[in-house]
Amino acid sequence: MLPGSLIIQMVEYLPDIVRGVVSAKVISNLLMCYAFPFGPRRGGAKNMVLNYLSFVFAGLIFFPWMLRKREFDAILVFAPSPITQAIPAIPIKWLKGARLALWIQDLWPESLAATGFVKNPYLLKMVGWMVRGIYAGCDRLLVQSNAFVDSVASYAPRNKITYYPNSVDAQAFNAEVAIDESLTRVLNDHFCVVFAGNLGTAQALETLLEAAKQLRDEPGIRLVLIGSGSRLEWLKEQKQLHVMDNLILPGRFPALAMPAVFAQAGALLVSLNDESIFAQTIPSKVQSYLAAGKPIIASLDGEGARVIQEARAGLTSPAEQVAPLVANIREMYGLSDAQREEMGRCGRDYFAAHFEMGQQVRYLVELLGA
Repeated sequence: MLPGSLIIQMVEYLPDIVRGVVSAKVISNLLMCYAFPFGPRRGGAKNMVLNYLSFVFAGLIFFPWMLRKREFDAILVFAPSPITQAIPAIPIKWLKGARLALWIQDLWPESLAATGFVKNPYLLKMVGWMVRGIYAGCDRLLVQSNAFVDSVASYAPRNKITYYPNSVDAQAFNAEVAIDESLTRVLNDHFCVVFAGNLGTAQALETLLEAAKQLRDEPGIRLVLIGSGSRLEWLKEQKQLHVMDNLILPGRFPALAMPAVFAQAGALLVSLNDESIFAQTIPSKVQSYLAAGKPIIASLDGEGARVIQEARAGLTSPAEQVAPLVANIREMYGLSDAQREEMGRCGRDYFAAHFEMGQQVRYLVELLGA
């Protein structure tokens, strides 16, 4: 942080027992403004939409009041789905005379169509109008992938758009945090291909499941899918149905524990569906994997695959293609430790050159001040 600066973070908080409440807390130079939606984020389109809208309404009503005695120069909205979370920032921008930057992590309405969440073309068109309005209320649009530029430019002037990739704090990978003993045994006793993150509809989990089935003849290999999401229960059912001892589903772990998990993994896995929108995305876990200095196995297309290939940090295969994914896992398993370590070193070097946190923060300060 810059000396004398104040970062105000507006976030969503989701306890099941609280509805429609807001609160604020100052920690050092960070003011945390929490919005408690009127319903928890459960399954189903109706519940999801209600959750999204309740955050918007709570933010519009309460955030200006909570920030009434604060003055600041710029607002940065980090915008994974849903993009509606940017709406409360627009009136705050007007009230404070601040510049508003939106850091776009997901393309709307394209992602709604790609995941099947919204199929009605008229509704998708309405979402497009909303996106156009949100972009119009922003002074700068930051995109996490160069491939996002053309899509965003169809809703906003191109001169508003700047490529600004995701990053992670590489120092976190030096931390020593204990992890579950049963998982530690699996990681130590087998060559583990570790996936970490959301287990949802976009991650091509059917492809990973089929790959695990085809790898049951390799007793030394385990697929470890760490995380939670809308398809975790389905994965558990399939694991039990097909008696897949080589598929490990340990659940969700704290972010601080992940460096220890990555350090013990044989390789790190990233996958996405075979959809044009996902080919434009660099999944944020790619930067984390590069920083971890471990070889990467990728089942995806486009920008994410390009980064891994350019970095010489692992093996890639087309999205949702089981056979080449299985072949890459077998190939990675057959490499020497020195060969895998070289891939990891290349990945870490690429991260330092393109995504290092310090240089990214300095660039962000320039962008917010421009």
